[in-house]
Amino acid sequence: MQPYSQNWTHVTEFVMVGFAGVHEAHLLFTLFLTMYLFTLMENLAIILVVGLDHQLRRPMYFFLTHLSCLEIGYTSVTVPKMLAGFIGVDGGKTISYVGCLSQLFIFTFFGATECFLLAAMAYDRYVAICMPLRYGALVSWGICIRLAGACWMVGFLIPVLPIYLMSQLTFCGPNVIDHFFCDASPLLALSCSDVTLKETVDFLVSLAVLLTSSAVISVSYGNIVWTLLHIRSVAERRKAFSTCAAHLTVVSLFYGTLFFMYVRTKVASSINFNKVVSVFYSIVTPMLNPLIYSLRNKEVKGALSRAVSLKFWKGQ
Repeated sequence: MQPYSQNWTHVTEFVMVGFAGVHEAHLLFTLFLTMYLFTLMENLAIILVVGLDHQLRRPMYFFLTHLSCLEIGYTSVTVPKMLAGFIGVDGGKTISYVGCLSQLFIFTFFGATECFLLAAMAYDRYVAICMPLRYGALVSWGICIRLAGACWMVGFLIPVLPIYLMSQLTFCGPNVIDHFFCDASPLLALSCSDVTLKETVDFLVSLAVLLTSSAVISVSYGNIVWTLLHIRSVAERRKAFSTCAAHLTVVSLFYGTLFFMYVRTKVASSINFNKVVSVFYSIVTPMLNPLIYSLRNKEVKGALSRAVSLKFWKGQ
């Protein structure tokens, strides 16, 4: 928190430092641009393949398309602005006060929604493995649509109070954010108001989202492991586990990074360290998730092969 002075004026825009001062910035720009375009292509490919391939018209892949939509939004709300700052586009490093709060709202919305969606996907795997005979009733299309809708709706509501409290803070200078997007922590450091309530609410909301969604995932996989241990056939056990291996890998990457970000020690909380962790969960993870699902899932690989073969055959 910055001490208040009557000589300061209220901030109307912020300047994002991003990765200024980093050597070989052009290489960093090329890397992030490549990763962003790759993320878009991967997730769009999964959305198209699941939508076009009738063999993938199942609840697990229905949730996967929602996850891909989230990954596209998650990266698109931060990366293009960061890239504009790299190449010196007019206004590339600046963002209005309203634009900054909007970016933070949308980023938090997508992040919270992804937490709940991963929990819904864990529930789907739990029913499929532990209660296969009741799968059609417990994970019907109607239930899938309601679950996905609830994830998006609750995810949208999560940032409402934190952003409202942020909007009530006074920013009277300086206006330089040492980050590549409008994250809560660097913004709070610039406020000349008392941020105690805001920090407490942020912590409780983040904790509630992480604990609620991770509890559903933990209980689901606890039951899955218990069920797998009672399957005598090694082949059947391996086949059952393979259906949730990709999801478990994605969950480990996503939640591992988030828990590390929010439960890290004071010693580790340097600005540059926060940037590296933020890059991982906002750019690297969305790029890796489609690869994990396509490489670890035979049905997705088969659908991709059929789509490529059909395109090649039509081109002949």
